[in-house]
Amino acid sequence: MIRFAKVSVRYPNGTIGLDEIDLEIPDGQFVVVVGLSGAGKSTLVRSINGLVTPTGGELEVSGQRVDGAKKSALRRLRSKVGMVFQSFNLVTRTSVLNNVLVGRLHATPTWRALLGWYRKADVELAFQALERVGIVEKAYTRASQLSGGQQQRVAIARVLAQQPDVILADEPVASLDPPTANLVMRDLRRINRDLGITTVVNLHFLDLARTYAQRIIGMRGGKIVFDGPPEDADDAVFAEIYGRSLTAEDLLPDAGAVADAAPGATA
Repeated sequence: MIRFAKVSVRYPNGTIGLDEIDLEIPDGQFVVVVGLSGAGKSTLVRSINGLVTPTGGELEVSGQRVDGAKKSALRRLRSKVGMVFQSFNLVTRTSVLNNVLVGRLHATPTWRALLGWYRKADVELAFQALERVGIVEKAYTRASQLSGGQQQRVAIARVLAQQPDVILADEPVASLDPPTANLVMRDLRRINRDLGITTVVNLHFLDLARTYAQRIIGMRGGKIVFDGPPEDADDAVFAEIYGRSLTAEDLLPDAGAVADAAPGATA
């Protein structure tokens, strides 16, 4: 379980990122956080693994306190909380397989990592992760030769190889075209359903949230202004979250077009 109890984040310039947030996310839930830029959604997601430090309240992940945690405790926490970034964060000059094996560094002796001598079991985990996102055939391809969608799916495979309890995804489809964005979201949802990994995704596009979320959390001004199932999140609710009427920029064209595409599809 992820538990926020009156959690606040105030940045050094005085900006409030989170304003006394109370929130519980049970094991295995697929949560999408929506809101305008500056609403606090990235701060919420990044506070879960300590990338953003709470300045007030209590934050726990699987019973471990995040607020006030020492560096060694944060390292242990981050080994069980995987992170998918908007910019992929791959080492593009090396192979896809080597990028996925980065997810095993927390469990690999330093000398093995430096020499690239990963255990056979770790290599097998990496191949399984690539197979789960449908691009195992790219294992020995240089990451720079992949499309943006393929790179993001490698990033998801890297997180899977980590064997996390929680997956965080911070705007994972912001730089992708609509069909590819749907494929990436479908991968995340399928992983959540198949493996029971708690997943928290930060999105801007409202129809993607409706299509894939099990639970939607709407944020505005560092506060939670909506928390409920996607069927309750109509246009009026989103207008309240965004503080204005919806525009075309809030929607991804053809959002549901490939939601149920075959698992082996690539982009």
